[in-house]
Amino acid sequence: MSVYLLATCDTKGDEAAFVADLLERSGQSVRIVDTGCLGGCAIAVHHSREDVFRAAGTSLEALVQGNDRGEAVKAAAQGTTALLLEAHARGELKGVLGLGGSAGTSIGTTAMRALPLGVPKLMVSTLASGQVRQYVGDKDITMMNSVVDISGINRISRRVLANAAGAMAGMVAMDCPTSDGDKPLVAATMFGVTTPCVEQARALLEEAGYEVLVFHATGVGGQAFESLIREGLLAGVLDITTTELADEWVGGTLSAGPERLTGAAAMGLPQVVSVGATDMVNFQGRETVPAPFADRLLYEHNAEVTLMRTTAAECQLIGTKIGERVATSSGPTEILLPTHGVSAIDAEGKAFDDPEARRALMDAIAASCGSIPCTEIDHHINDPEFAAAAVARLLALIPDTPTP
Repeated sequence: MSVYLLATCDTKGDEAAFVADLLERSGQSVRIVDTGCLGGCAIAVHHSREDVFRAAGTSLEALVQGNDRGEAVKAAAQGTTALLLEAHARGELKGVLGLGGSAGTSIGTTAMRALPLGVPKLMVSTLASGQVRQYVGDKDITMMNSVVDISGINRISRRVLANAAGAMAGMVAMDCPTSDGDKPLVAATMFGVTTPCVEQARALLEEAGYEVLVFHATGVGGQAFESLIREGLLAGVLDITTTELADEWVGGTLSAGPERLTGAAAMGLPQVVSVGATDMVNFQGRETVPAPFADRLLYEHNAEVTLMRTTAAECQLIGTKIGERVATSSGPTEILLPTHGVSAIDAEGKAFDDPEARRALMDAIAASCGSIPCTEIDHHINDPEFAAAAVARLLALIPDTPTP
């Protein structure tokens, strides 16, 4: 097995050779993948740019003639992804280390995101000190700031690249402890305002013999949740907190994208779905709230987070969309609706208490979920009784529940 080292070797060849040498000195086998296009490659590589573009269904000659940098980067990302997936399927890939500026980072992290969780992934990038969600996505990619441009071996880059080689060598050499007592997995979604519910549910599921993975519903958390579902590792899903859908359809900052609430339905997984924190849309500081929402009911959770109460009309839309997505489920599924409030601040006397909006949400779900059972629970979402009901329903849906 080898570490695959990704670099545009027309501009990062010396740096790639330097890192490869350090990795080999540490006892690792290395395969260099040249993801460049226009300039020449002055080092020996194991996968040439011709190999990369061939794997993308095109050719180096065609891309050079096209002289379109964007198309070349896109094709390099596609071809590198194909090469790494093939190597992983053959059992030849131990880890991936990328070096790059903007193009190299896009190419490298595109390929890394296609690999399963657990494969060591490290990207040394000039962009690593900024917003990196677009590069990391929902995968376990480590971003390392190159500090200086990856352009020559100097007293700064030498140390940074040596650290990167050491980090990758350590990751691929580190054995992950296993346990014969690993329990079946259930994934749950949580937000700060649904924490009491999910914590209670987690304790009950653990008592029933499950290991519970809790995902923070902050957009990227929902993406990771959906990605894990599709990897086929779960016995069931407790999707208590679907707040990201409010952001998707009303216009907040924590949308998890169009795949949210689709994975379990597509995979046929047992799932219980609820409406945690759909009473709110998320923004950052109050000054970031869009002008059209300036007169809305706002709640400053802290200096960095401002919440906006969803209206009855918005709740009707959110409910309809939730019902429609859940209705596509191919596995055992139930929807539970807490009639006394869907978050810590949607409760009697609290800032977002709005019975009319709750009613619109729940009626819309019931009207659009088809044959999926939809049950109202006469409790608040954070009441212990609601958590107990959600767990009981999920355990009833999962075949062969283990004995704790």
